[in-house]
Amino acid sequence: MTDRTLTPEPDTRPPHPAPDATPDLSSHNPDWWRQAVVYQVYPRSFADADGDGLGDLRGVTRRLTHLAALGVDALWLSPFYPSELADGGYDVADPRGVDPRLGTLDDFDALVAEAHRLGLKVIVDIVPNHSSHQHVWFQEALRAGPGSPARDRYVFRDGKGERGELPPTDWQSVFGGSAWQRVPDGQWYLHLFAAEQPDLNWGHPDVRADVRTTLRFWSDRGVDGFRVDVAHALAKDLDEPLRDLGSPELSGEAGLVHFAPGTHPFYDRDEVHEIYRDWRKILDAYSPPRTAVAEAWVPGARRALYARPDELGQAFNFEYLQAGWDARELRQVITESLETAHTAGAPATWVLSNHDVVRHASRLMLPPGTDDNAWLLSGGHAPSVDRDAGLRRARAATLLMLALPGSAYLYQGEELGLPEVADLPTEVLQDPIWEQTGHVRKGRDGCRVPLPWTTTGPSYGFGAAGAWLPQPPSFAAYAAEAQDGVEGSTLELYRTALRIRRKLIDGETLTWAEDTPEGVLRFDRGDGWSCVSNLSTEPVPLPAGEVLLTSAPLENGRLGPDTTAWIGH
Repeated sequence: MTDRTLTPEPDTRPPHPAPDATPDLSSHNPDWWRQAVVYQVYPRSFADADGDGLGDLRGVTRRLTHLAALGVDALWLSPFYPSELADGGYDVADPRGVDPRLGTLDDFDALVAEAHRLGLKVIVDIVPNHSSHQHVWFQEALRAGPGSPARDRYVFRDGKGERGELPPTDWQSVFGGSAWQRVPDGQWYLHLFAAEQPDLNWGHPDVRADVRTTLRFWSDRGVDGFRVDVAHALAKDLDEPLRDLGSPELSGEAGLVHFAPGTHPFYDRDEVHEIYRDWRKILDAYSPPRTAVAEAWVPGARRALYARPDELGQAFNFEYLQAGWDARELRQVITESLETAHTAGAPATWVLSNHDVVRHASRLMLPPGTDDNAWLLSGGHAPSVDRDAGLRRARAATLLMLALPGSAYLYQGEELGLPEVADLPTEVLQDPIWEQTGHVRKGRDGCRVPLPWTTTGPSYGFGAAGAWLPQPPSFAAYAAEAQDGVEGSTLELYRTALRIRRKLIDGETLTWAEDTPEGVLRFDRGDGWSCVSNLSTEPVPLPAGEVLLTSAPLENGRLGPDTTAWIGH
């Protein structure tokens, strides 16, 4: 039998803020999330406590001192629910349970208690658009057959053609191919993602009631907020006859521009906002109110609707993530993002990496117009990426992001400067995108490789044995152990930046400086400091003031290329 008893590793660095044995969370600022730094934990790749090669909740608890010492305000847990991992855990068989491979509800409660003791808030993913095909409801629907009430909780339809052999519509899955899957009795069910993720019917009262129960279940266990997966897809036009789109491209979020706002058959429909107004009543019933942030891949003006105070309150800003390393483009995106958030009465959000995209230490070095998937298929060789240059740029981008008003979302491992593992052999890939697209798209495994904690060991401290995805030997140099206390390391840069940020951040506005050289971004914060980012190829002079922090050493007192500085006035 595996011994699951844990002895937390000693950490001589004092957590921030200092832990309180019995914190009274209800007395904390209910608006903590407006300027927070949130750290995303992908549990299966964070830390493995039981040595089975898969990260787990006890592993997360064991490493919470790392997050406290880093200086973040909250951790966001990607799904840890029972799942067959058809989509990395986003195929949820029981939204109020814990996957036995990752632990138990007692383990979850212990994680939340320890996080709160260390002054960290806890946010969990909620996946309301679809369930796993292993969910008891879907299994009941399959047994019940066509026309049964059980099938009404999902989107079942008869097919087209003489014998119903064709899908009901031409809607396409995000992961490739038809969004419809046929079952043995001849009907088809809708899945906007993997076939193992049947879409729920949000017109059904059982669906709405069950998610209300889920929100209360985790809130009652001390969860401080929710990240809402695919927030823009819950409401669908399911009136008969279902509408064909006429083109596969219109099934993606990019197709929204071809429809009047709020009228796409299954994305960003106006009716979705009534759902979130209902949720807000539940979230506000707690003290302090539970927070929420929408993953809504919609244009900025529409995204603001999800972030309204009577709905989720915040929405991810993907325009910033998708922006290139270009001063003019970034300035425009930042300006528009702040304006969009302001219209909703919400704080802006900023993110550079997450579990779905190429890590920014690699992505920001790709030439403009480079197709990320083509680069991954080449194993990261076409074009090749200079890792040192990529890390320099990533550090500069991070200081720029952390200086912006609003909330910043960090992805596990970016504080170590981890690059994308682009050369994973195809035989080890786990992301369903690889198979579902017929080996056309490599998928997202390269950003999900388990973290290196130590410079040695079968999985560099991730666990006592190997890891579920292979780590490259280069990970040893990025390990937390190799960077802890090392002046100038990326880990120490993050720690210093977050400590200073906590002291500096106050208001939610900025003022652009207009007298900057080409390729340079500078903005002043009303709370008495400035951020300068040099995206040009030549060193530039710094404005007057005290240099608080730089992402790379100054060059004869000047700010070098791909470098950001914070200046106090």
